[in-house]
Amino acid sequence: MQAHGKNKGLVIAALGVVFGDIGTSPLYTLKECFGGAHPVVAATTANILGILSLVFWSILIVISLKYVLFIMRADNKGEGGIMALMSLVFQRAQISPRWRYLLLLLGLIGASLFYGDGIITPAISVLSAVEGLEVLKPGLHAYVIPIALAVLLILFKSQQHGTEKVGGLFGPIMIVWFVCLAGFGIRSMLQTPAVLEALNPAAAVHYFVRNGWHGALVLGAVVLSVTGGEALYADMGHFGRSPIRKAWFFVALPALLLNYFGQAALLIRDPSAVHNPFYLTIPPEWLTFMIILATLATVIASQAVISGAFSLTAQAIQLGFCPRFSIKYTSEGEMGQIYIPAINGLLMIGVIGLILTMKSSSNLAAAYGIAVTGTMAIDTILAFVVVLSLWKWNPYPSALVALCFLLIDLAFFGANIPKIPDGGWFPLAIGGLVFILLSTWRRGRTILQENLQEQAMPVDEFVALLEQDPPVTVSGTAVYMTTSRRGIPVPLLNNLRHNHVMHDNVIILSVITEPTPRVAPEKRRTVHKLADSVFRINLHYGFAESPNIPKTLRSCSREIDIDPEDTYFFISRETLLAVPSKKMAFWRIRLFITMARNAGSAARYFQIPFNRVVELGTQVMI
Repeated sequence: MQAHGKNKGLVIAALGVVFGDIGTSPLYTLKECFGGAHPVVAATTANILGILSLVFWSILIVISLKYVLFIMRADNKGEGGIMALMSLVFQRAQISPRWRYLLLLLGLIGASLFYGDGIITPAISVLSAVEGLEVLKPGLHAYVIPIALAVLLILFKSQQHGTEKVGGLFGPIMIVWFVCLAGFGIRSMLQTPAVLEALNPAAAVHYFVRNGWHGALVLGAVVLSVTGGEALYADMGHFGRSPIRKAWFFVALPALLLNYFGQAALLIRDPSAVHNPFYLTIPPEWLTFMIILATLATVIASQAVISGAFSLTAQAIQLGFCPRFSIKYTSEGEMGQIYIPAINGLLMIGVIGLILTMKSSSNLAAAYGIAVTGTMAIDTILAFVVVLSLWKWNPYPSALVALCFLLIDLAFFGANIPKIPDGGWFPLAIGGLVFILLSTWRRGRTILQENLQEQAMPVDEFVALLEQDPPVTVSGTAVYMTTSRRGIPVPLLNNLRHNHVMHDNVIILSVITEPTPRVAPEKRRTVHKLADSVFRINLHYGFAESPNIPKTLRSCSREIDIDPEDTYFFISRETLLAVPSKKMAFWRIRLFITMARNAGSAARYFQIPFNRVVELGTQVMI
């Protein structure tokens, strides 16, 4: 009984977080199909039924079949999202180094495109909700942008307080939202039952026959109905596969479909309603309530995307693709509730700038879709690798299914290509910039570690040196942090060379991020004794975990006598010198050095008390 209640609570919570994006898509999807900035086809009954059929089957195939039933099976110990999927492939898939490199690039591209989507989603969602004021009273048009900006500013400023206190409200609000979507949709459908003809896929086929390749461009607007699909997979680690599936099939899916059919029924009765079919299906006496409810729903949708950007950034830091940022934990009970001020600020600037530039949800829709569809296609490719290499499914039917999914993804992607000159370049530019930063940081760190390894002393040579010329010892424990798991790090050698002393206990510490979300406590650490009072400790963390080094070291008391009050952490602060190299372009070396100089504090990231930190400087050419 208790488990049933917990599962029910997770279903409600999933409705409040996971389905915010796709749950608000009825606000603008059919509007953009017929009455957007670049309408493609006339709002005739045949075209309305054809496009509605495309929306219906797109949601069933892309969301229900591909993401909910198929891709959500590819979890990395319960975690989802493109970073988790990429880690799963690299951890267990048996593929050649060349294919590993190509899949790494694809995964990075998909992760990079997510940030472009993370800027557009809050902008288009909130703006399309507030635009309901124009339906309520056309004279309120001048207040749409200021109100949307005010709502978004409050949203971004409130991120520092976390979602723990207000998170419980998200689910009930979205339940009311979905009930309203279904109710107003049914009301409109009962007036025009002929709209049910769109259930027949022949309506979509006939649409393409009538309109040809010109009509296929409408897929660039139809894709708006499935843009929240990747969130189902990305948020799986927070709620679990079963609650998300139940919330989708029993609440979100039927409500969305009923509302789309209701909007299409209205368009059949009154084609002039194309400028805002969502709000025009609502009776006038309910309009004010629905504008307020839609604004709340879009804030929730935006919250989900912003939180996703925080989570993705934290995973990228752990996996070595991103420099350290200051991360604040907003919940004592939920590790996944985090706040990254730098990412929040950048998203806020991007969203506000986008609204001031585009000025309407129709103009934003012209920029929306290309990043999402690119990520969807990459999800399909990575999932297919998991199917073949990990699950060992029959390759021929698996390839056929993957090809069908990929063709749909590419069809949506191709239909969005004409949007590039009208704003589609923006998420591509953001994605390209993020990709350059992520790949440069990863490559630069690899080169830096290779150079530091060359300066390190072999363990045998170090032990022989201690035996020949024993240094003076002082009380306490010295922890030397290093990224290398071999040899004696440079900071320890420099300290011994210049000060001629060693502490009673010396620990050479490496933090290793495993390609799994979490590491079991019994596998957290490995301790090796290198010499009398000299130990090497490797701490293992998952990419979804937050390293707390002092806490973990306290668990080593059986092997090493560690007094937390007499332990000091020696951290190397490298001064990087740029020199021409064949390993990386010189401009990327300069970029890496700039990123390294602005990276967050290692002590803060590893939760080390600042009064226990000693920084040792060293120069490294890169």
